[in-house]
Amino acid sequence: MAIYKLLLPKMGESVSEATITKWVKAVGDTIVEDEAVVEIATDKVDSDVPSPVVGKLSKILFEENQVVQVGDVIALIEVEADDNNEVLRDDDAGTPAFLAPGPVADEEIIDTAKPTEVVSEESSTSEIPGVSLLQSNTEEMRIKQVGDRFYSPLVKNIAQEEGLRKEELDQIVGTGAEGRVTKQDVLDYLSKKRVIEQENPPVAEDKTATVAVPVSQPVETASVTEHAKFSTSGDEIIEMDRMRKLIADHMVHSVKTSPHVASFVEADVTHLVNWRNKVKDSYKQREGENITFTPLFIEAISKAIKDFPMINVSVDGHRIIKKKNINIGMAAALPSGNLIVPVIKNADQLSLVGLSKAVNDLANRSRGNKLKPDDTQGGTFTFSNIGAFGNIMGFPIINQPQAAILAVGTIKKRPAVLETADGDVIAIRHMMYLSMSYDHRVIDGALGGMFLKRVADYLESWDINREI
Repeated sequence: MAIYKLLLPKMGESVSEATITKWVKAVGDTIVEDEAVVEIATDKVDSDVPSPVVGKLSKILFEENQVVQVGDVIALIEVEADDNNEVLRDDDAGTPAFLAPGPVADEEIIDTAKPTEVVSEESSTSEIPGVSLLQSNTEEMRIKQVGDRFYSPLVKNIAQEEGLRKEELDQIVGTGAEGRVTKQDVLDYLSKKRVIEQENPPVAEDKTATVAVPVSQPVETASVTEHAKFSTSGDEIIEMDRMRKLIADHMVHSVKTSPHVASFVEADVTHLVNWRNKVKDSYKQREGENITFTPLFIEAISKAIKDFPMINVSVDGHRIIKKKNINIGMAAALPSGNLIVPVIKNADQLSLVGLSKAVNDLANRSRGNKLKPDDTQGGTFTFSNIGAFGNIMGFPIINQPQAAILAVGTIKKRPAVLETADGDVIAIRHMMYLSMSYDHRVIDGALGGMFLKRVADYLESWDINREI
């Protein structure tokens, strides 16, 4: 028998770690090829890790709720010796294997200031619980961490954005391998820090005068504070689940990062509505699924982005990163009430039928909690259909690190004034509001307004005789 090292796989370009949520298999269980061994959760989506080999689970190296880095060995599986399998032997039992980083997508970087210096960091080897590392490597790591504690680029970016001093960062207790500070450790620290600051606001010093005020009764500060924190007046206290915490942190981060500004337009989508009503039955009979308004909106957005490519950007300090691909994220509500944003890759290259099938597939897998980590990665622009809930207009929050998000309201019949050759007339039309929030650091009102109007123009000029 030999030992196979089960690694935490790479799950997308920006995902560097995951939380162990549940071990599906127990030590001693038999595992078949492609069978799920453990369930994991990232800041994007929940997933599982299948076994690429047949064998028996011999050792679990991380407990549930622990944070694991991509490439770490998470379990050992007894397998029949095979030259094609990566196994632990006597001479490498303590050296974990790591996956190489994936390729970086082509992007155009536009400098608005002098380039920043990029400093490479030495990677460190994580110690596997229950398996001894080579003594020399262990001693070198310990010395390095005492003198200059290792932080991942993700942790450093969060600390910089939140204004954490190095002294504060050094005080955070790390839960990662070898005591490494993870993203979740920093977020937990920031959450506790905000609670303390809210409960103990700084008192402004009054330099004008000091007045002695008689106190008739002693103030019991401690009891008042405890009562405020643990109210028993009948209010229900609901602890946020893991996804809601991530959404909350992501939204706060977005508002603190980007100066949000919004534009609004109204569109007459009568031709669009009439066309869909005309083709939807034959489309369903032919394709076996419905055609919704969402792929029609995404097609118009993709065409407008090609007209105004500076909408399809992100910001890195004082540099603008102009994205090569048009990857449209579509906000989807889950049965739990949470929100997820699966991404349609290269949306501008898909036909309307292709867009419709992609939208339906992602929506169905979102509701069934069957999205893969890569399904939520790489978005360059986000679309939200708030009209599905009867809302006429909204002010969405930008999905970082993107620079804009567009929302459409519900379509309503309203009287409208139409210009004809015989003069103005009042007619019943299908009207809809579009709104867009955008990052004012890189998108000004002129660009944002022209782009949004272009999307509306594409929807208003829909060809009623279009074949699909």
